[in-house]
Amino acid sequence: MTQAAVSELDERVPGRRWTVRLDAAGRGSAAVRISCSRPACADQRHASAAVGRAAAIAHLKAHLRAAPAPRAGAYCACRAEGCHTHLPDTGRHGRAEPWRCGGPVVLAVITDREGRWWQAMECCSRCAAATPGAKTAATSQAPTAADRPAPVATGTDVPQFSDHQVAAGLVPAPRSAPARRRPPQAKIAQRVIPHDLRPVALRDELIELGDHFRAYQQRDEPDLALLADLQERKSRAFTTWADVSGIMSLRLEARRAEQAAAAARLQHRQRTGGITDGDGPTVARLLTVATQWEHARSVLAHVADHAPLPGPEARLLVLMLTLRTAHTGVGNLVGQDLTALGLTDPEGLVEKLTGCGWLELPGTAGDLLASRPENPTPITVPSLAPREDGTGQFTFGKKMRPKLSGWAQKVISDKKLRKTKSTAGTRLLALTLATQTDASGRLGPDGHGIALNAITAWVPAGPGELQHLVDQLTAADWLTDAALTDAQLTGQLTERVLPLTCPLQA
Repeated sequence: MTQAAVSELDERVPGRRWTVRLDAAGRGSAAVRISCSRPACADQRHASAAVGRAAAIAHLKAHLRAAPAPRAGAYCACRAEGCHTHLPDTGRHGRAEPWRCGGPVVLAVITDREGRWWQAMECCSRCAAATPGAKTAATSQAPTAADRPAPVATGTDVPQFSDHQVAAGLVPAPRSAPARRRPPQAKIAQRVIPHDLRPVALRDELIELGDHFRAYQQRDEPDLALLADLQERKSRAFTTWADVSGIMSLRLEARRAEQAAAAARLQHRQRTGGITDGDGPTVARLLTVATQWEHARSVLAHVADHAPLPGPEARLLVLMLTLRTAHTGVGNLVGQDLTALGLTDPEGLVEKLTGCGWLELPGTAGDLLASRPENPTPITVPSLAPREDGTGQFTFGKKMRPKLSGWAQKVISDKKLRKTKSTAGTRLLALTLATQTDASGRLGPDGHGIALNAITAWVPAGPGELQHLVDQLTAADWLTDAALTDAQLTGQLTERVLPLTCPLQA
């Protein structure tokens, strides 16, 4: 009888097992090597661990798809490794713990926490359940009556298990107990949403908001408009939650969400000027906030009131020199900075500015025009030097000055203005119009146009000459739908120059 039991055990086949490993390909290199324990699989080499890990997982999945179903007659592959779910094979009669192994044979997949190896093996369902991190990929079919071995009489009813069998009467395999899993807890702002929260619509709104906030945290780029909408919804939902539950902290959280929504809205308006192109992206301006726009207008107004020489060319040169020296009254200049302004006689203008005492140079105007970026010329504008109390002509700091100077340089050196050989007056008008639009680029407050006397105060040109400047801006794709009357100028800045605008605040 014992011999019959042993022969039957010998007929059971060991469970299949194969391992896919991810190892470093060598020292001093990020490359990795993938190896599989199946003889037919050759090693693979990949450039990085991330690529190699994805390839290793794909390799294992391919084996799982091609592998036949788990065999009901196989015993646990994990037993050969001294799995802790099996009794140690000491040759002596150990403790009887038959519950440790049983159930249908399954194909289980386990891996280490670091993601360095993956192993698939045939084992019983109870061993798979007792192995940390194991996942079942396939389950064997229950054997039919024709597949079952003939019962062997032993005189006792002892159940048979996949890792060891004794001669026994035919006993059906025990069922594997389903693992009990708690339903996942829904959360928002580190708060658990009660499963019995009523009304149901409030609970659904809180769950959806939690999902939206978690998705927002995964975004590559911020979207302040979307964030403001989410914060407003959160404020309303938490207020309702506080009303139905009476929890004061929820009301405080709702108030904080309302403040966060307002702050996000303000930042969005400051960055974009409150303009969107339908469903498209917002306008990304070179000067991003309203304070920078006001500082740009203050410099233009100061130059209009304190320019020492008449004419648009002198006004444009004084403006650019003011932006270079606005903070301390001193700055650096090279010849290219002057030649890029489109002036007819830059050397003569510099000599006039030094002659009237507005500008001071260590050398001559010719030396300034000949200076190169590697050897710039220091310049001084005495009227812009700080007063004894430390205050100056402008309220912005030293970090703001280069931003304003870069913005003005971007406008006057626009490619199409240079291509059409626009005059200094045209470039000065372009700077002026860029600071006198609404958020959508329409000229004047609320897009109602700019008064003619305001334009001529900033751009010294007569009505007839002003029409020529407007025509030049239209030809350079700066201005469209322009209409100049005896009282005002109306029109729309083109879409390509909207990033250079400084919108007027309503």
